[in-house]
Amino acid sequence: MRREQVFHGWGEPGAGPALGESGAALLRDRLGVSGEVVSPPVAADAVRLRAAADVPGLRERLAAAVGEAHVRSDDPIRLLRAAGKSYLDLLALRAGDAGEAPDLVVAPGSAEEAGAVLAGCAEAGAAVVPFGGGTSVVGGVAGERGGFDAVVCLDLARLDRVLGVDVLSRRAVVGGGIRLPELDHALGAHGLRVGHYPQSYEWVTARGCAATRSAGQASAGFGRFDDLVAAVRCVTPAGELAPLGAPGSAAGPDLTRLALGSEGTLGVIAELTLRVRPVAEATRYEAWAVPSFAEGCEMLRALAQDEVAPDVARLSDGPETALTFALGGLPRVVRDRQGERCLLIAGWEGEAGAIRSRRGAAAKRVRGLRLGRSFGEGWASHRFDGPHLRDDLMDRGVLVETLETATTWDRLGALHAGIGAALAGALAATPPMVGCHISHVYPDGASLYFTVLAAADREDPAGQWVRAKRAASDAIAAAGATITHHHAVGRDHAPWLEAETGPLGLAALRAVKAELDPAGIMNPGKLL
Repeated sequence: MRREQVFHGWGEPGAGPALGESGAALLRDRLGVSGEVVSPPVAADAVRLRAAADVPGLRERLAAAVGEAHVRSDDPIRLLRAAGKSYLDLLALRAGDAGEAPDLVVAPGSAEEAGAVLAGCAEAGAAVVPFGGGTSVVGGVAGERGGFDAVVCLDLARLDRVLGVDVLSRRAVVGGGIRLPELDHALGAHGLRVGHYPQSYEWVTARGCAATRSAGQASAGFGRFDDLVAAVRCVTPAGELAPLGAPGSAAGPDLTRLALGSEGTLGVIAELTLRVRPVAEATRYEAWAVPSFAEGCEMLRALAQDEVAPDVARLSDGPETALTFALGGLPRVVRDRQGERCLLIAGWEGEAGAIRSRRGAAAKRVRGLRLGRSFGEGWASHRFDGPHLRDDLMDRGVLVETLETATTWDRLGALHAGIGAALAGALAATPPMVGCHISHVYPDGASLYFTVLAAADREDPAGQWVRAKRAASDAIAAAGATITHHHAVGRDHAPWLEAETGPLGLAALRAVKAELDPAGIMNPGKLL
């Protein structure tokens, strides 16, 4: 049976870690938050859901496409498909507001059925929002009507199979709705895996990773998700976009890349052909405390440019290092020894001999206090805990959210300082803790991933974060950095997209949408 998340948080009921005493002490000391539960979510039966719209002929068209059993409009399924997992999404749901819940949820069992669903929605005049794991943190699955009378959630839950494995070529054809843990489990029978580990790994689908151009924690070694996609079968209202997907081609612009990052605005990626890799023979994770964030950045730049970067390379600044130690409940002796230093996590996966060689080449360049393998392995075993802790923090009246960007090495220090200052200024009434880490490295630059904690404004918690996010986004655009490195555009980043693409680039994207989605039904209000 397919697992479901709670409507108001990240995982299943009771799943994941809870805030420890050291974390509660940090909230009291730094944020003035008591640590007591003050903002529990409402019960599901207390959530406000508008009545499902009844568009003449729509349900009949959808039932003809997928079967009546796979078309639902009951409140429980509408609530579970009402929003993503951003702070703003969860604030609304925890307060009982599911105003953007879809009117109908339809689950096609094949790419052909998905095409019939899109045709039926176009004929009836209904917006379509593709939904996989529901892990968007940028408003990417919000049920915006876009001027239509109804919103249909196109649920990919039944497109969850491995359709074929080519062990010789190391390729796998998979349904867009398969979640990464289930995909890795199925590939494991062939001695293969995807090797893509975003923090949303527990829930995210293959289609979701492709539609948002996801970057996983091991992307330094294994590549971003778009590097792993050899071909797609993207079902659009105008037909199927399914380029050949040869190992390499010079046959015009790469149309597969047109579907990647399209966020459901052109169609739905029903199937993917993925480049896969052997299951790792061995893994090694370890940690260092390096003298400063600037020195750590210089170390990572040299590792990336000399092509000896670890598969996982993660450098926290001073505030995030302190936050990591406090929330992790680490022994006092470890916290004292690291002083003002910054935490560096490095990880390698693959053949044991290759790991020894690669690790040796990288480790001799790291200058700092070696914290050892136990610390690194501990990070690896808890690397998906963050979203679970966010639920616990929100219970305690804490604003907790993240944002990310990327730029070249020469601009990284200034960007880091500028975003931090923008967030501190916007949240001056409730002085925040702002931590940051480099999560992905490239020869020419790196990403910056910020975590923000503050006492939530009891009167206007949503407005509090909207103002802070706007300030940070303006700082990112002013610095010439990308508005998003891997969270995607969705609804939240759309106002800043033109600064990145230029007016002509945005017009070109709109022209493509007009060709593939002439009625404009696909995921209104996102990306464009």
